[in-house]
Amino acid sequence: MDTGLRGKAVIVTGATANIGRAIALDMASEGGRLLAVGRDVSAGQAVVQEAKARGASEAIFLTIDLTDANSGEVIRDRAVSEFGGIDVLVNNVGGNTSMGLFAQSDPASWTADLEITLMTVLRVTRAVLPVMIERRAGSIINIGSTAGSVGDYMLAIYSAAKGAVHTFTKVLAKEVGPQGIRVNCVAPYATASNDPAAYSSGSRFHPEHGFFTHAIPSLSPDELARLHRSGPLDRTMARPDEVSAAVVYLASERAAFVTGQVMYVDGGVQL
Repeated sequence: MDTGLRGKAVIVTGATANIGRAIALDMASEGGRLLAVGRDVSAGQAVVQEAKARGASEAIFLTIDLTDANSGEVIRDRAVSEFGGIDVLVNNVGGNTSMGLFAQSDPASWTADLEITLMTVLRVTRAVLPVMIERRAGSIINIGSTAGSVGDYMLAIYSAAKGAVHTFTKVLAKEVGPQGIRVNCVAPYATASNDPAAYSSGSRFHPEHGFFTHAIPSLSPDELARLHRSGPLDRTMARPDEVSAAVVYLASERAAFVTGQVMYVDGGVQL
């Protein structure tokens, strides 16, 4: 299938691990010009090297913390200076800093979770939009979560933030559609890889440093059961490349008439 992505300028945030890494490498395989964004320099350099090996027209890594107030402008300016424009933006960054019952939560943790999961999406999108509007073309794909539609137990703020990402996707699609810009969302359930290279130091699933590496063992069997969802398939964990395949489709010319959608890659856990 010809996706029409060869030579397109693509920004992928959180590109050093798990879903973001898979998206970056799949965009490279389509011949895109890749700006991979993340915090882990060594993991970022590895992604760029692999992207070039897979056929990226160009591939560069930008080290930046998306919680910085001017991060969106820095990313936009680097993409424009390197590629002359921006065709695709994938807002992949998201996560959580805490886990527990909302009634026992620390309000300080709310801000941190909203910042990383929602505000990063708003910040980068707002910076990039004028470039796309001027060119009257572009595709934005936000990474949501089934947590945004049904809510994850003990992850109230994260779930609320992902729900906001879903709604933001729909509203923005209405606003910028007349300028030729499509906005969609891919919402996976739990996603993990068996490839050690898939986990940068900032990944929530990193075997040593990851948030869930430390949080999950502390949960009781009852809490684990409430957190877990199952569907009709024989597994409940998606692979990163299964999520990235949906992103590539939505970014491609084959999805030219698709906008404002939340595409679930969840193994049917919401049935």
